[in-house]
Amino acid sequence: MSRKTWLITGASSGLGKALAEHVLAHGDQVVATASSTQVTTELAARYPETALAVKLDVTEAEDRAAAVRATQERFGGIDILVNNAAIDFVGALEEQEEDDYRRLFEVNFFGAVALTRAVLPGMRARRSGTVVNVSSMDGLASLSANGYYSASKFALEGFTEALWQEIEPIGLHAMIIQPGSFRTGIENRTKVSGEAIADYAATAGAFRAMMGSLTPEMFPGDPERAAEAILQAVNAPEPAHWIVLGSDAQRRIGVKLDQLRAEFEAGRELAFSTDFPGAAENAVL
Repeated sequence: MSRKTWLITGASSGLGKALAEHVLAHGDQVVATASSTQVTTELAARYPETALAVKLDVTEAEDRAAAVRATQERFGGIDILVNNAAIDFVGALEEQEEDDYRRLFEVNFFGAVALTRAVLPGMRARRSGTVVNVSSMDGLASLSANGYYSASKFALEGFTEALWQEIEPIGLHAMIIQPGSFRTGIENRTKVSGEAIADYAATAGAFRAMMGSLTPEMFPGDPERAAEAILQAVNAPEPAHWIVLGSDAQRRIGVKLDQLRAEFEAGRELAFSTDFPGAAENAVL
């Protein structure tokens, strides 16, 4: 079998790093990108024939273009794009600073969108390719204190769901990864934004207070097992669209789906009551 070429963002830590190492160990080629290249350069040195470290701030257009160009020059094209780079700020929606939540969206959503758009022309020309967008259990089940992060992942999931409907008829694929809590050191990278407001002490404030006492043992997910699961999902004969990773993600998303279904069914009569009489038969969708 021929080697596939992966471009993975945020590959200097967490799931991105674990996935890059796992893919290389299985014989594929990886362009490992991150805003800082110390870790990815060390990884590329261990796999000189199949790995390339590239500096990439996903919010910078020049960096995105250079990363795609470097991949094409070294390996000929991108078979799998993994939009994994993300940042997080903790705080109530009213508390967080505007600069912080705008930056969060630039990385988590707009950066992933722009890189996907840069990669799609090559994939379309070959009629082959997969876009893997790493969301979160927070991308379907939001929590207080993490609302802007959740919103950015909700947006990424909506984008991806439309994307696969557009690209699958021409031979491409897109999928959403929804991880739970993994032992990636994220507790050390997540920052608090804004000044605490006393009225939110029982909700967002409780989450803020907990941040200082988090330990790796509180995170059930194993990044190595997640990397293997993503590799299997990408290589599946009929790839799925939603990939939930972690027991906590399975539980939280399950609760959200149950709640949504219950309120959806309870609101059926109300929903139908707002149509013009008989108009449902001619609905566009």
